[in-house]
Amino acid sequence: MTLNNLKPASGSVKNQGKRVGRGQGSGKGGTATRGHKGAKSRSGYSRKVGFEGGQMPLQRRVPKFGFNNINRVEYVGVNLHKLQELVDNNKITDTVTFDILVENRLARKNDLVKILGYGELKAKLNVTVHKFTATAKAAIENAGGTAETL
Repeated sequence: MTLNNLKPASGSVKNQGKRVGRGQGSGKGGTATRGHKGAKSRSGYSRKVGFEGGQMPLQRRVPKFGFNNINRVEYVGVNLHKLQELVDNNKITDTVTFDILVENRLARKNDLVKILGYGELKAKLNVTVHKFTATAKAAIENAGGTAETL
């Protein structure tokens, strides 16, 4: 141990931090290290998201366009060739339900499913989902299966 590596035992000294706003004698009185005036010097200040110092914010400067229909119903599309793939991989045999599609990650549990007519279906399947396109329904029935809506 030498003079250049002396230090107090660990845990014995704690930094208390600045005591600001406790009178002029402390050197940190008056403005309490917050500078002069302005919103940042006030108590209760919190910066608003997107605030640009009073300048018109970008979100309000950019022109708005378009329309979002609040009544729109979104469906997850599942094509016929995906169903045929499941049959080829022995994941399904004769029935396809919404739960089976969720298990095979073709949809999520809160989705609505629509069977689309892209691809070829050779297997005889009994499909039960929320919606079908006309071509998909025809293809399923031509293959000898049934198409039922939930």
